Amino acid sequence: MNLIDTHCHLYSEEFRDDIEQVIARAQDYGVRKFYLPSIDSGSIADMFFLEAKYPGVCIPMMGLHPCYVKENYKTELAVVEEWLVKRKFPAIGEIGLDKYWDTTFLSQQTEAFTTQMQWALDYNLPIVIHTRNAMQETIDLVRPFAARGLRGIFHCFSGNAADAKQITGMGFLLGIGGVITYKNGGLAEALSDTGLEHLVLETDAPYLSPVPFRGKRNESAYLEYIAKKLAEVKNTTLEEVAAQTTANAQKIFGS
Repeated sequence: MNLIDTHCHLYSEEFRDDIEQVIARAQDYGVRKFYLPSIDSGSIADMFFLEAKYPGVCIPMMGLHPCYVKENYKTELAVVEEWLVKRKFPAIGEIGLDKYWDTTFLSQQTEAFTTQMQWALDYNLPIVIHTRNAMQETIDLVRPFAARGLRGIFHCFSGNAADAKQITGMGFLLGIGGVITYKNGGLAEALSDTGLEHLVLETDAPYLSPVPFRGKRNESAYLEYIAKKLAEVKNTTLEEVAAQTTANAQKIFGS
C-alpha cells in the first residue's frame, strides 16, 4: 500500500510527546508522505523541524491560514513571501476564507487569499484551500485564477454535488478526510458523480478524526479508515483508491 496524507498538522502540540510513534504507525500502514500546511509564522519553525527530522517524508507548505488573518496580516504575508523567495515549497497553503469562527477580518481574509493566489501563479505552485461557511464565495474568488492556470486542492471538502462539479470543473482536486465516515456528513452523496481522478486523501490531523475515533485526536494512520470508506462509496477496491489518490497527489505536488 502506498498512501499520501496530503494535509496534516503533525507539528501541532498535540503530537509533541509521541510524534515518532504517530509517524511510525502511519508508515506501518503504508503512508509514505505527510504534507504539512502552514497556518502562520508561528508554525514555521515546528514544520521545518519535522522536515529536517524526516526529510522527504514530512513536507512543509507555506501560507497564511484565514483564521490567522488579524491586525498584523500584512506582516504575516510578508513572512510568507520572504520564504517563497528563499526556497521551494510544493504548494501555498493553507489559504482561503473562513466565516465560521470570526468575520471581523473578512475583507482582509479576501485580500490575503487573492494575494497568495497571485503568488501561486507567479511561482507556478498549486494552492491548498481552507473554506468554511464560504464555499461559493471561495469558488468565485478562485475561478478567475483557475482560468489563468492555477490549480490546487479544496482541503477537507464537505460541500454538495454542485460544489464538487464546480470545483473539479476548474481543474481542482477535492481533499477527502474523516467527514466521509460520518453517518450524516452527506459527503458520500456529494461525490456520487465525482471520479477518483479528482480526489486526494487527507486526515487534517489532529482534527476531524474518522469513525470510530470521532471526538479523539486524529492521526495519519487513520487514513486507513478514510481510504476504506472511500472505496466503499465509489464501489471499488482499496488498492484502486490508494493507487489513484496517490497518483493525484504526486501530480499536484510534483513529487
